[in-house]
Amino acid sequence: MSNIFKAYDIRGVYPDEVNEDWAYRIGRAFALFIQNEYDKEDVRIFLSKDNRLSSDSLYEKVRQGMIDQGATVISGGFASTPMLYFGVANYGYDGGISVTASHNPRQYNGFKMVKRDAVPVGEMSGLKLIEEVATLGDFSENKLGKVEEKNILDDYVSANSFFNDYDFKVLIDTSNGIAGLPAGRLLNMENFVSIFPEMDGSFPNHDPDPLKKGNLDILCKRVVDEGAAVGIAFDGDGDRVFFVDEKGEVLSCDLITALVAEVLLRNNKGLRILSDIRCSNTVKEVIEENGGEPVVGRVGHAFIKQEMRDKDIFFGGEYSGHFYLKNSSYAENPFFVISIVLDEIKRKGIPFSEIMEKYKRYFHSGEINFKVEDKQRIIDAIKNKYSDGKLNMMDGVRIDHDDWWLLVRGSNTEPLLRLIVEAKEEELLKEKVEELSKLISK
Repeated sequence: MSNIFKAYDIRGVYPDEVNEDWAYRIGRAFALFIQNEYDKEDVRIFLSKDNRLSSDSLYEKVRQGMIDQGATVISGGFASTPMLYFGVANYGYDGGISVTASHNPRQYNGFKMVKRDAVPVGEMSGLKLIEEVATLGDFSENKLGKVEEKNILDDYVSANSFFNDYDFKVLIDTSNGIAGLPAGRLLNMENFVSIFPEMDGSFPNHDPDPLKKGNLDILCKRVVDEGAAVGIAFDGDGDRVFFVDEKGEVLSCDLITALVAEVLLRNNKGLRILSDIRCSNTVKEVIEENGGEPVVGRVGHAFIKQEMRDKDIFFGGEYSGHFYLKNSSYAENPFFVISIVLDEIKRKGIPFSEIMEKYKRYFHSGEINFKVEDKQRIIDAIKNKYSDGKLNMMDGVRIDHDDWWLLVRGSNTEPLLRLIVEAKEEELLKEKVEELSKLISK
């Protein structure tokens, strides 16, 4: 088995781990999986790609694999990951696959896959089967599938035209990634400036991961220097969005979830709104204070999208910058969130930092990563040491005390242990982070 098959998708370094041979095998295996899933041979599968330097050749090979399996491939070309989800759900296709490595550095590539209605294909919902078939590579004779070309950009733009006119300056950083394609159309307004609009798969200005320290430094500086009201940043495949206030401060995405929740609940009391287990207690409190029903979910888009479907949840936000919307097939819709933020700045007529101040109720450590050999042993040790708190084992171990809480969980995509601490007082936060860091480092 190859280590390119992750919990939610397929990713690896090109061409050593992910290459054209794997792309062909994965294309055939995915098409076979969709055929078996819906018990028919002539399935219709939407195919798209990001703008990484290796995406063109991988795209051709995965398309050929699906054709040789007898599928009808709807060849969509360049598209962000939310555009992939839109394409599959909006046109009623049987599945979809995008050639992308999301926010990973330039040397990576991979594949994201969905079934009908943009339902994710992950480790627990078919990816293991695809891995087994692709690894074995024992396919029957080639069949004669078909290819249809389809450009979905116009329809995607029409479906996401939420925006009003704004009299303040907005800076946009799409990381030279594929998000520049829809953003260039949807955010092409007076006072909107895209600082790295060219789609360049070598990512010449910075890696396309807004969560990585330093990657938003240019945006933050330019927001301040140019007197912008807000900065907006996307990751490489355009399914995550981040915000910078007028002071150049990167805002935590869980607090953006709190802001959006409050806006939504003004005229829609009783909505269910989800946040993941990493998020500040602020989110749950804001939802309750404004007449909503908070739901806390596991980390990861596959888990969240399923829970939102199961529980009829209208909106969901992840600490990592994924924002999900029921009206978008429970998939990521960054432009909906951007429109909420911009409209709120316009409505209140005060600086973005002042709008967000009310949500900064606690001191939050952010995710702290540790490379460890035995993740479970450390998780068990922490559970035992802090057993006097309220235990939640939904995803790793979260333990809540009256004035602070901790979460420790293994990464689903990397060999890392992730720690988060939140406290009512800054000194208590520092104390607990130091205490837990020493325990983990032992």
